[in-house]
Amino acid sequence: MKVGFIQLSPVLGDLDATMSKVKKHMDRFTAADLVVLPELCNSGYNFESSQQARDTAEPVESSVFLEYLHSVCVRHDRYIVTGFNERDGDRLYNSAILIGPGGICGKYRKLHLFLNEKDIFTPGDVGLPVFDVSGCKLGLLICFDWVFPEAWRVLALKGADVICHPSNLVIPRLAQTAIPVHALINRVYVITANRTGREGDLSFTGLSTIAGPRGEILCQAGPSEEESGLVEIDLAAARDKMVTPRNHLLQDRRPDEYLDIVKS
Repeated sequence: MKVGFIQLSPVLGDLDATMSKVKKHMDRFTAADLVVLPELCNSGYNFESSQQARDTAEPVESSVFLEYLHSVCVRHDRYIVTGFNERDGDRLYNSAILIGPGGICGKYRKLHLFLNEKDIFTPGDVGLPVFDVSGCKLGLLICFDWVFPEAWRVLALKGADVICHPSNLVIPRLAQTAIPVHALINRVYVITANRTGREGDLSFTGLSTIAGPRGEILCQAGPSEEESGLVEIDLAAARDKMVTPRNHLLQDRRPDEYLDIVKS
């Protein structure tokens, strides 16, 4: 399976300009089975007001951006995960959408909101789903979710082979250091598609990363340039949870001793 990321700088409030950038990079992927785009890719991130966030949001069912990505999936027989400013009735969600040749086939809404996101978005309400894509099980997380090991472990317990992680990371190198560790301790592949550039007072840190189930960095972008990355992965490596001949990563857990983690 060939998987990749597109690291770019969406244009705040200008969907046409952003789509032109996405098209430029997407056309370079001729053999990718799965491509991941950054967080809130259809709108930009650092909104000047709540109204700007609402004005740039789209319903999943009638999104110009998702319609374009679907056309790419049909043309190239691939899957795409994108960050998405989702409008659902009166609520906005910071979402990740999984699209394939058959259309929308999965959605995750960000559970852990960061900084001013709390003033704009409703916390996620669809749990931590895992989706079966042509025999590969995909989990979805978004940006600041990287801090919470519980989310990664739940997806691993649900059988995720690959965790797609659209991001707009602003704290230098912290998440990019942690991503290979999450991949290692859960024996999964992780695709973090971060963005670059500046919006207002925020600078984004790039270094989009694909990490393997042994904690190895398979591909990493630079800190500031718009670029793409593509690697071939072996799903069998993610499904081998044996740490030693006598230690299974998941079967050796002691959930009865972890109950304090769910106490408020």
